[in-house]
Amino acid sequence: MSYLYLKALHIIFIVTWFAGLFYMVRLFIYQTETQEKPQPERSILTKEYKRISKLLWFGITWPSAILTLIFGPLVLNSLGWALAAQPWMIAKLVFVFFLYVYQWVCHVKFRNLQKDVYKDSGYYLRIFNEVATILLVATVFLVVLKNIVSLAWGMAGLIAFTGALMLAIRSYKKWREKTNSKD
Repeated sequence: MSYLYLKALHIIFIVTWFAGLFYMVRLFIYQTETQEKPQPERSILTKEYKRISKLLWFGITWPSAILTLIFGPLVLNSLGWALAAQPWMIAKLVFVFFLYVYQWVCHVKFRNLQKDVYKDSGYYLRIFNEVATILLVATVFLVVLKNIVSLAWGMAGLIAFTGALMLAIRSYKKWREKTNSKD
């Protein structure tokens, strides 16, 4: 298979993997916050969130993560393994490793929610949801810039981006509490 086909497939599965991760944690938030609703609404919504989560997790997210893991090394092999020794690629692979750790943590949360074990608040899950965003931003900048010096600037930007996300989450929480208290 040629390099461009491998690269296209790798990118497609990265995109579908991230789409699955982003939507999955949103479903965690919705299912968790549904527990505050009265019956029968709570049980109906919980059942539906569990069903959708299971389809998304095993039908899109895990297969995409696995196919990304297959096509990534194939792309690297077609470019030559010497590329793996470059500092920017090492940093990128570290971020990818943390993304798979994030995937595993999501899997644990998924299993808990399937068993009606609610360990996290909706607020915590909103913050947790941004971990994938941060890893995506860091990885894309490394791949596009291919420069470890730019990584320092990128990390400064990433920290600023993370701060802005946290402010947005806090602002949303305050707005939501204010809106709910008026009801």
